[in-house]
Amino acid sequence: MNDNTASPNSAGIGPGRHDHAPGLRSLRWNIDWILRPLFGIFMAIIAIAAVVGLPPKYFPWLIVLLWIPAAYEWHRMVAQNRIETVRLCLMTGMTAVSIAAAIFLMLRGAPLVSVIPLAAGAAAAFLLGRDSNSLWQAAGVGYLGLPALALVALRVYPDPAHGARVIVGLFFIVWATDTGALVFGNLIGGPRLAPSLSPGKTWAGTIGGSLSAALVYGCYIGLIGGPMEVAALFAFWFSAVAHGGDLLESFVKRRFGFKDSGSMIPGHGGILDRLDSTFAAAVALAILVFGAHLNPLFWGHL
Repeated sequence: MNDNTASPNSAGIGPGRHDHAPGLRSLRWNIDWILRPLFGIFMAIIAIAAVVGLPPKYFPWLIVLLWIPAAYEWHRMVAQNRIETVRLCLMTGMTAVSIAAAIFLMLRGAPLVSVIPLAAGAAAAFLLGRDSNSLWQAAGVGYLGLPALALVALRVYPDPAHGARVIVGLFFIVWATDTGALVFGNLIGGPRLAPSLSPGKTWAGTIGGSLSAALVYGCYIGLIGGPMEVAALFAFWFSAVAHGGDLLESFVKRRFGFKDSGSMIPGHGGILDRLDSTFAAAVALAILVFGAHLNPLFWGHL
């Protein structure tokens, strides 16, 4: 996700105003006003179509293909563009192969053993990136691999139809959180959430994003026959995970001097900019489902 406020240059940061965003009065015309919603809607349609319409057996490999550019962005970013193309491509491919191997093992009933390829990939990334922030290169394998495993596991458990509804619901929470944060952050402004990590994010945007997630997820669960109130309450609190995923990537980008992880998606930045909240939310939901036996649809049985 991006900052709550649309334009970093109009964030209103000046003497005595470091802790507040100006809100509506700071808005200026920006081409992202068109590109961001258009590409956002397009990506949402593609994502839902892939989850609902694609046979479950193809979903894991779609994840791997989507994760390849994300791995490229991560390794390039933490190397601060100081790594030769051949080694960058090797690390990207190694990360993708590690994730694919982990998914392959997990789908064949070896969930604990499936983390071994991720560990091997992290070790390889550490060695390949020995002069390009090795620890961060290795961490990228886990940062990308664990959400991939979580999404695939949620998609097929306890059955493909149930899993598809869970994944779509997860997307709705993340997208509503992102959109609500952007809208409320722009319109209201006010105190900033974490100026040192992401100067554009405000408390108004954060709370607005959580309220939006509650409304959207409550309606979604209500439409498929579940209790709206329980679902809305769950989404309100669970949206904090999406906010946290956004802040984590913001920290990494600021740590290595990047505004966006890439430029692949007009109006959104890179793949990591688009998926940062999804990464965190997928892992957290998988922990709740497989560890606490939560049914995120709040009806039927897992």
